[in-house]
Amino acid sequence: MTIQLPTGNGESKAYEPRTEPFAATPGTPLTSRTVFSAAHVVADPFADVSPDSPAAVDWDATLAFRRHLWSHGLGVAEAMDTAQRGMGLDWAGAAELIRRSAAEAKSVGGLIACGVGTDQLTGPAGLAEVRAAYEEQLALVEESGAQAILMASRALAAAAKGPEDYLEVYGHLLRQASEPVILHWLGPMFDPALEGYWGSSDLDAATDIFLEVIAAHSDKVDGIKVSLLEAQREIDIRRRLPQGVRCYTGDDFNYPELIAGDDQGFSHALLGIFDPLGPLAAQAVRVLDTGDAKGFRELLDPTVELSRHLFQAPTRFYKTGVVFLAWLAGHQSHFTMVGGLQSARSLPHFARAYELADGLGLFPDPKLAEERMKNLLSLYGVNQ
Repeated sequence: MTIQLPTGNGESKAYEPRTEPFAATPGTPLTSRTVFSAAHVVADPFADVSPDSPAAVDWDATLAFRRHLWSHGLGVAEAMDTAQRGMGLDWAGAAELIRRSAAEAKSVGGLIACGVGTDQLTGPAGLAEVRAAYEEQLALVEESGAQAILMASRALAAAAKGPEDYLEVYGHLLRQASEPVILHWLGPMFDPALEGYWGSSDLDAATDIFLEVIAAHSDKVDGIKVSLLEAQREIDIRRRLPQGVRCYTGDDFNYPELIAGDDQGFSHALLGIFDPLGPLAAQAVRVLDTGDAKGFRELLDPTVELSRHLFQAPTRFYKTGVVFLAWLAGHQSHFTMVGGLQSARSLPHFARAYELADGLGLFPDPKLAEERMKNLLSLYGVNQ
């Protein structure tokens, strides 16, 4: 039995789906690495909304997916880029997501950290307004009982005149944080509005400012998440961190080698690709927990081709592939996204994502995934 998949050049190829999924089952907690999956949100497909409307979220399905991740020993990074923060999910929706997910985490004993940003600011803002917006969100996350992730801010990137403004704003926030936070450096490939973050488009100069912030407040920094898609830069930053400050890789291109590490250290993980890879990624880290780095790489290295495909330029649309795979895997009943973002990738892109994910055994029910893929193809006019 085969399925005809479009290749992008006006032709198609026959693909034979696998019949058995990867055998991943919930297991013991992860010990050698702290691993967060940045989780997507499930839209309400029956809401009468437009792409410009506030997000309509299916809360039951959204929270069920987080329970799925926790059941495999993964932490949940909530209200981050993967949840379409600033790309369909506004602050009101993110605040509700944080409250609900934090309460759910408490009820099941799940690890959770939540994004703190400034996306309630919808127009030009000065530094004082940026600080106040950050403070409002930080207070909500701390009140929810979750760890805070200080995300990069479009408003700060627009308002800051130079590195000193970043030092002032982040210093202010870190001094008032009640518990150590994770600092998040998101590169412009994920969000073009963040070009020149930390006060310079020169990444070496920006890195120095980033590390200056951390060094001045290392007691308030649990770790950093670096999403620049440059493995060597992450390694260099990791080696310059103060003692006790962790590096959480956000590199969806090079994560196996960064998590495995070297004789000078390793990265923990906070990754969007661990949304579709959750069970397999958790299994790989459990192998690493035993000291078997080779076995870890043997499990995780084959997933990189899928990740690079989902995160190909324009990288910010990777969320579309993540939600597409969640639908094929049966974690939600539909392929609809907040903001209408399901339209952001092409049919050949979906076809290749299906082929790569199926080859890895990511679909618990391969037959269901095949049927759903055929349904999508038929909507595009592809006959089987």
